[in-house]
Amino acid sequence: MNRQAQAVVLFLVGGAMLRAGLTDLHLRYVKAGLRPLVLVAGAVLIAAAVATAWYELRRPRTTGDRPAEGECHGPSGHAHREPRVSWLLVLPLCALVLVSPPALGSYSAMRTGTALQKPWGFPALPDGDPLRLDVVDYAGRAAYDHGRSLGGRKVTVTGFVALDRGGTPHLTRMVLNCCAADAQPVKIGLSGKVPPVLQPDAWLEVTGTYTGKRTEDPVNGGIIPYLEVSRARPVPAPRDPYQN
Repeated sequence: MNRQAQAVVLFLVGGAMLRAGLTDLHLRYVKAGLRPLVLVAGAVLIAAAVATAWYELRRPRTTGDRPAEGECHGPSGHAHREPRVSWLLVLPLCALVLVSPPALGSYSAMRTGTALQKPWGFPALPDGDPLRLDVVDYAGRAAYDHGRSLGGRKVTVTGFVALDRGGTPHLTRMVLNCCAADAQPVKIGLSGKVPPVLQPDAWLEVTGTYTGKRTEDPVNGGIIPYLEVSRARPVPAPRDPYQN
């Protein structure tokens, strides 16, 4: 690949990273706290692309120059450039700039074991009824504190729907350590007044109370606690689909 193509590739990758960092697109790839690093990396790549193009334009050319990168000499001694079809290699990069990938959802969640870990402790909960908790907080209190720290209170939890092989609905969030490549699910089984028809990957806000029911995740044997649902309603997907 010659320097012109290198500059184009660097510019497209840098532009994609800047676009991701300046919008919520970066949340599909990395944790929210890594946004500054995405912006810096994008700026550095664009600067490298400009420097590469400037160097190529300023480079003196003489008839005695040896062939540039991407050129070769045949038996006749004439230089042959790479075929123009090689520029098609930039098309996937254009797709990266123009197309936003979906967040990981139910397909990945039900094929990956729960990432629920025992919490270091169970801090006192704020006032409010119902109490709004995230999936990880409720699941940790339900699985490892047997609901004692919940005090029999109603809780509201939001996540996306994932159905196991038997059709049992689970309220799920994908948890990030660093980026989407290491995302793992935490799952809550739903019982009680569950809507009769649920679509995988639909986002749901459920209100209910702790129940001692639990099952083992068939993938890794981890604990999947349940929530006794008293009310459920569909909601839009959140700005950040992952839980950090």
